[in-house]
Amino acid sequence: MNKLRLLLFGLSVLFLASCAKQSTPTGGPRDEDPPKLLNSNPIAESLNTKPETITLTFSEYIKLDNPSKGIVITPRIKKDEVEFTALKNVVSIKLNQDLEDSTTYVFDFQKSIVDISEENPAESLKLVFSTGNAIDSLSLSGKVNFYFPAAKPDYKDILVGIYPVGDTTDVLTAPPYYLSQVDTTGSFRITNIKNGSYLAYAWKETNGTLKAEYKSEDYDFMLDTLHLNGNIENITFNLSKADITPIRILRSSTFGQNYDIVVNRSPIEAKLGHENLGTEYFYTNADNRIRIYSTSSKPDSIPFNISLRDSVGFSKDSLIWAKFPESDRKPEKLTVSANSGKNFYRDLNVELKFNKPISKINTDSLYISYDTASVIAITESMMAFQDSAQRDILNIRLAIPDSISHEIFTVKAADSTFFDFENQVNETILSANYRKLKREGLADEISGTILNAKPPFIVQLLNSKNDLIQEQFLENSTAFSFKLVEPGTFKLRVVEDLNGNKRWDPSNFTQRKPAERVFYFYNAERQPNLVIRSGWSLQDQIIQASDPTGFKPEQK
Repeated sequence: MNKLRLLLFGLSVLFLASCAKQSTPTGGPRDEDPPKLLNSNPIAESLNTKPETITLTFSEYIKLDNPSKGIVITPRIKKDEVEFTALKNVVSIKLNQDLEDSTTYVFDFQKSIVDISEENPAESLKLVFSTGNAIDSLSLSGKVNFYFPAAKPDYKDILVGIYPVGDTTDVLTAPPYYLSQVDTTGSFRITNIKNGSYLAYAWKETNGTLKAEYKSEDYDFMLDTLHLNGNIENITFNLSKADITPIRILRSSTFGQNYDIVVNRSPIEAKLGHENLGTEYFYTNADNRIRIYSTSSKPDSIPFNISLRDSVGFSKDSLIWAKFPESDRKPEKLTVSANSGKNFYRDLNVELKFNKPISKINTDSLYISYDTASVIAITESMMAFQDSAQRDILNIRLAIPDSISHEIFTVKAADSTFFDFENQVNETILSANYRKLKREGLADEISGTILNAKPPFIVQLLNSKNDLIQEQFLENSTAFSFKLVEPGTFKLRVVEDLNGNKRWDPSNFTQRKPAERVFYFYNAERQPNLVIRSGWSLQDQIIQASDPTGFKPEQK
């Protein structure tokens, strides 16, 4: 009898527990209605109020979805001190700080408040109130673009913020005073701004700090000051990455009989100075390491001038005393790689890369094969090192006559064809294939004009994978032309090369230097794709320069 009572008691407890558990109701139609705000404290548009806690009451049970990141509060407050809670149908926000006098506050909840059943977010939910006797009503709006967009630009987590002039913080050091999330089209709007002067920034927020991480996040900044005494529209930002860590030498030391210089980041230029450079001393520059090679050991330290320059314009000039002692350290093996798989028409361009400077080439074992019995000898006149002081990139150029009708040409090098300054040879055979295209299979030309920008330009023809196919440098012209193009789908990209150094320069925030403008060809459907077939000629293509960062010209 006692066992039966115990069993009935246990079943009763389980039944009551299951009844008490809060869960999503089963059955019935799906709830697609978002939660509706019934009332708030303070009420919307309240004046002369400084709440310690904000409460919002909704039409149904709700919950919070990542409120510390999803709820945008402007102007800036100490968000790490704010407490967000949701209980049944009420959201409470405990501020735990004093608000500024005569200031309009905006709590933009975006999609952070959702119903508990289907997680439908409350729509267009904002709470605006003022600690003074007026609601600030100025606004700032515009568009955010990418200089190097993905196939489908992702505007998620893109923020725009402004800082009062005189504020000791900026986008790299602290959250902004006013803030807005960019929508799915790249548009933004900051509302309820106080009259004043501001500096404006845009960036991709990936870690929840509400500030830009310049080593890993795309960002942009306006050079002009925003003097807000009325609404400002059509501001443009163009996002790109720019690591502004100044380049510097971390350490230098011997490596076997060679000498290594290690820098904190990869230089875009690394130049060494010595009267015997290119004859007795050679060097390589790979990633963040420069290695100097000597043709023989030296009893004394040798001085080298070194000049480093990074992509954002920082430079470092130093004098290095390098040592080249005798060493029992086993040298690295010599390796070689080729730009195999390239297509060509008439002129074959082969690039061979080595991990060390090359001292000698045995041309007897270096040739081009195009069938089982036919070869073309590669002579010294066809070869040139890209840099005589480095000798680690070898270019081979020759014209293949039309009389040779074969399609595949193979560059071959036997083992022990290449020798380096440490008496190492290539131990593996090199075999790199190249495909010759037929004239009748090529498109004739892609040509056109660049508008609303001034040269010099770098005009690039990219394939559907964003690989560079052809490139032109226009020093004094706005007209471009790519001839004899392999059929396919392409993009046309233009770099406004303001300083004429034949490369794109990113921004430098510390020097207040904007990135060089990058823009694209767009077809009638506003797509960047350009399709060309065999025998076609696409002429009079127009590339409209995109808006630079900042105001529209009429707003300046």
